[in-house]
Amino acid sequence: MAKRGGFPGGMPGNMNNLMKQAQKMQKQMEENQKALEEKEFTAAAGGGAVEVTVSGKREVLKVKLSEEAVDPDDIEMLEDLIVAATNEALRQAEEAAASAMSKLTGGLGGLGGFGF
Repeated sequence: MAKRGGFPGGMPGNMNNLMKQAQKMQKQMEENQKALEEKEFTAAAGGGAVEVTVSGKREVLKVKLSEEAVDPDDIEMLEDLIVAATNEALRQAEEAAASAMSKLTGGLGGLGGFGF
């Protein structure tokens, strides 16, 4: 007579362990995500003329401009510096998220459809 429940060959204990590990990983992922969202990432461009700070939620929190960066005759350069600093700060936030995910998944990445 076949055993009830589990998998053929008698592996219900292994499945339970796998489910527990998955739940533990899910909890760790949620904790890591919350911790990342609370972090801030700052990047500068133009030798520090423009500084942008973003959150782990990838929201711009602060833009700091030095007086030298504000040239009414060259607004385009200032815009470029802001874009460059913002993109670098966002890249840092994304890198931190990917690093945290990689540590959690043992380098498997992409688990759960997070796109890291």
